[in-house]
Amino acid sequence: MPTHRIALVTGANQGMGKQVAKELVADGLTVFVGSRDLARGETAAAEIGDGAIALQLDVTDAASVTRAAERIQQEVGRLDLLVNNAAISTTRTDVQDMAELRALGQPSVVRLDEVRAVWEVNVLGVLAVYQAMLPLLRRSPDARIVNVTSAQGSLTTMADPALPFHKTFEPVYSASKTALNAVTLSMMIELEETDIKVNLVSPGFANTALVNFEGTESVEDACREVVRVARLGPDGPTGTFTTWEGVGLPW
Repeated sequence: MPTHRIALVTGANQGMGKQVAKELVADGLTVFVGSRDLARGETAAAEIGDGAIALQLDVTDAASVTRAAERIQQEVGRLDLLVNNAAISTTRTDVQDMAELRALGQPSVVRLDEVRAVWEVNVLGVLAVYQAMLPLLRRSPDARIVNVTSAQGSLTTMADPALPFHKTFEPVYSASKTALNAVTLSMMIELEETDIKVNLVSPGFANTALVNFEGTESVEDACREVVRVARLGPDGPTGTFTTWEGVGLPW
C-alpha cells in the first residue's frame, strides 16, 4: 500500500477540478482524475503529468461509481482525500448567457426535468460518491472530504435583500448548492466522532464552462480555498464552511 497520500477529485478533466488535481499532484499526491468521459480524463491526466491517473466516474451512474471505488481499492487500497467537485449549472444548450439562464430558472417557469438533472449531479452525485468511497477513507490514518459548493447556496446570505446577488437565487443551481450544504452537514455529523474530517468550500467565481465563461476570477485564483483546505493535515479543522483563505460563510 502506498505511503504517500491518495486523492480523488471528481469532475477533474477540466476547469477547477483539473487545477485542483494539478496542484495536488505538484504536492506529491497520487490523484485519481475523475471524469465522466474517460478519454477526456486521460487527456487531462496526461497534461497534469506523473501522479495523475484517469478514472472513469459518472457521479449519476451507480455502476460507474461502484467501479471507480473498486478500482481505487484494487490499485491503492485506500483513499486519503476526496474532493467532490463535479457539478453542473444547467443541461440546456439553447441559452445564450447567464442572464437568460437565470430568467429561465425562475420557480414559476423552470422545467422540472432541468431541476432534477442538476440536483442529480450536484446533490445526489455527491452522496453517491461519499457512500462508495467512505470505506476507503476509513482505511486512511488522515482522511478528509472537501465538498465544493457555492456562496449562492447560503440561505442566510442570499436571503438578504441588500445583497447584489439576492435576485439570482433560483431552484436549479443555487438551491442545489443549498441542498449540498445540508447533505454535507449530515456527513459532518455522521463523522464527528471519527478521525475523518469534512469541510465545505465555496470557491471564487471562476471563468469556466460552468458559468458560460462569464466568471470574474481565473481558475487558479478561484480554486485557491479548495486547495488550501485539501492540504490541511490531521490537526486541521473539520466542520467548516469557508471561502477565500478561511473566511467563514453562514449556512
